[in-house]
Amino acid sequence: MIDIQQQLRNDIVAGTMPFGARLIIEELAVRYGVSHMPVREALRVLHGEGLVVIEPNRGARVRPIYRGFIEDVFDVRCAIETMLARRAAERRSERHLVQLRESAARLEAMVAAGDHASVALANRDFHTIINDAAGNPGALPIVDSHWLLLAALLKRYGHGDERFGRVIDEHRHLISAIERRDAHSAAVLMGAHIEKGKINLLQRAAEDVRAAEGAPA
Repeated sequence: MIDIQQQLRNDIVAGTMPFGARLIIEELAVRYGVSHMPVREALRVLHGEGLVVIEPNRGARVRPIYRGFIEDVFDVRCAIETMLARRAAERRSERHLVQLRESAARLEAMVAAGDHASVALANRDFHTIINDAAGNPGALPIVDSHWLLLAALLKRYGHGDERFGRVIDEHRHLISAIERRDAHSAAVLMGAHIEKGKINLLQRAAEDVRAAEGAPA
């Protein structure tokens, strides 16, 4: 059975369907070789995830991206993940520490090998372990929906090679704070980590706009 939700999600995250693009049910049904009903259901689910906007009398479209929206996504993520980092430091097990070190090592190996396309997935894996250690399952659906949006944004604008070394260093400090059970430091470090990611992405988005308009950097 074709998973229309996942196919449409993948196409949006991959940039095949760009930000702001209209999503016409008839065209999507033909594209995926299904009836209208599973397409409508897929749009409803992706609307809940934040990837799709559905407006009365105007239909559906891929969420348009603007500066304020990027800031809002990171602000919500910061509020939730700083709390999760604090709880992870308080509740983590030795198993979580082993997983964090292994995940950080995989990310570092990808950066060293120049496999930048895989870094985003490795980064998500690292944060997922912290969130699991926090033991707050109610917060995870919100975090997961934001990761989908971030994946689409990073696919569009990229990290920037200069950011990778900083991410590695920030992850090492986070592991150290969680290992010490220093909840305050873990929360502060996570907040700074996410804020730096926001600034980096906003800068790259602005550069992309300038390049498209032919303006000087």
